[in-house]
Amino acid sequence: MKFRMSALALVLATGLGACGGADEPADIEADTPPAEMSTPDEADAEADTEAPVEAETASGPAEESAQLASLPAPYASADYATGKRLFMQCSSCHSLAEGGPTLLGPNLYGMFDRQVGGLDNFDYSQALQEADFEWTPEQLDQWLASPRNFLPGNRMSFAGVPREDNRVAVIAYIMSETGYTPES
Repeated sequence: MKFRMSALALVLATGLGACGGADEPADIEADTPPAEMSTPDEADAEADTEAPVEAETASGPAEESAQLASLPAPYASADYATGKRLFMQCSSCHSLAEGGPTLLGPNLYGMFDRQVGGLDNFDYSQALQEADFEWTPEQLDQWLASPRNFLPGNRMSFAGVPREDNRVAVIAYIMSETGYTPES
């Protein structure tokens, strides 16, 4: 019999695996209390009554679109919801909040126009310490396409985001959440 996993458990299992944070797949079924499991018929009934994901956020799609509208092209026309969903993989290692914690990776708040390897409270790889550029959306796009190819020797164990539209969406989301200010 198949059991329904909570969305959080699924995100944690896939997010940690995506960034190399887990050597083995998580045993979610064994860790899930029986009260949270449901049969396929119960899951179908619950699916009919669950609110859409957009209703769970404080801002609606119109506010999210307006939030990206001030960004430069192509980020202004990106899909905020896609970027937010994709960033869930990153959030197991990176925080976006101002003054937020340093996790396995550095906090990304204020990253744009910051010197690479320039956050004081993070132990960067030698490759990042020796790199000589400032983060821009374009640099982040190249990094996210393939971190290992962009800057060989870095310690980020993430394969990359191959689809350009997905990179644009996640970069736009990061820009909107980290205090990015378009140059005048």
